Amino acid sequence: MDAASSSSPRPAGLFRAAARNLGWLLASRGVLAVLSLFYLGIATRALGVEGFGRFALITGAAQTLATLVAFQTWQIIIQYGVAPHAAGDRGALGRLFRGCALLDLAGALVGALLAWAILSIWAEALGIAPTLERATLIFSIVQLLTVRSTPLGILRLRDRFALSALADSVTPAARFVGAIAVWLIHPTVQGFLVAWGVAEVLTAAVYWILVARQGDLRLMWRARGSRGLPDEHPGIVRFAVSTNASATLGLSSKQLPLLLVGATAGPAAAGVFRLASQIAQGLGKLSQLISRAAFPEVVRTLRDAPPEALARLIRRLFLGSLVAAGAIMLLVMVAGKPVLSLVGGREFRHAWTMLLWLALAGCLDLTATGVDTVLTAMRRAGRVFAIRLAGVAAMVATAILVAPIYGATGIAMAVTIASAVVALLMIVAARQLSRPAG
Repeated sequence: MDAASSSSPRPAGLFRAAARNLGWLLASRGVLAVLSLFYLGIATRALGVEGFGRFALITGAAQTLATLVAFQTWQIIIQYGVAPHAAGDRGALGRLFRGCALLDLAGALVGALLAWAILSIWAEALGIAPTLERATLIFSIVQLLTVRSTPLGILRLRDRFALSALADSVTPAARFVGAIAVWLIHPTVQGFLVAWGVAEVLTAAVYWILVARQGDLRLMWRARGSRGLPDEHPGIVRFAVSTNASATLGLSSKQLPLLLVGATAGPAAAGVFRLASQIAQGLGKLSQLISRAAFPEVVRTLRDAPPEALARLIRRLFLGSLVAAGAIMLLVMVAGKPVLSLVGGREFRHAWTMLLWLALAGCLDLTATGVDTVLTAMRRAGRVFAIRLAGVAAMVATAILVAPIYGATGIAMAVTIASAVVALLMIVAARQLSRPAG
């Protein structure tokens, strides 16, 4: 066997590794999915349609703000940490981890200032009463300060997906316990905000404890020279900015429709839309899990991949995502309406049409996951950003046209159109990547 063949990546090995990673993530998300049905049901019944809508608008706005200022440092750690990790260069890893942690902290501080300014100026216009303003600000700051992208990246670089799954499971468990306590003691929007905030703090604490137990927190603390990361890793600034921009568009577009519904139709409609969106996202969460599970393996594989291996990799990722998308849509058709009635009750029954549209959007997102992962791993996040931008533009344009006619359901349609545009452009990008040079 020659050197080239021995050093070339084996796609079967990549898929086995990604499947193993995905297994741990699915175990975590399985717990989340089951518990989320319970705590969502408690929140909807305790608050009612309008109260739950107000709660959803506050949490959605806080998540949108956190997404806007947060960098995807977990992707930075994997992208630029694979080589020093393989070489055993602890100094380089420490500098990279420390720099990413400081980047997360800087984003959180900027976000906290923005949250304070927005609430000080526009709280009344946003429909946030003075009694809710302080709770909203505290929840937003907690959401920002508990961003755990850096420890997430460290655990995934170390192939500690089981530990990552354990930490992720803290959120639904804490929300479940908190929702029961709030329901019994103080069933108000403020009470549920406190419960959700405590869940975020506990999850972040578990992440950092797990990182500390591995010795990586000490490694970060002792590291010096993080300001020299741009010289040590050429292209890292551009990669960080482009992945942040892409993630901002991708994740914020999931919250933007909710805010549009709240602005155009009020809190009650927002509550119905949020429940349908939560269930659809829960059933379609597989796309994000596949991306997170496959990204470390794709980065390692593409370091030495020959051109012909790229087309095979993209094709397998696409076909796997397509099969999973079909299975998820079938699951929604069979179980969606009973789950919706179980969680929300009679007041939320008319959210079924929205759930179908949003589930279809999630399935379209899933088909594009493989190409998105490969493009990011190849440091072409700028192209991913352009595709995501086109999707957001399509969503806003469609919402302007159909929302006056179909209301919240029209905005759900707009989300599906946006996902279709992104999926189509991803397929075009995949064909161009797979085309032989020359």
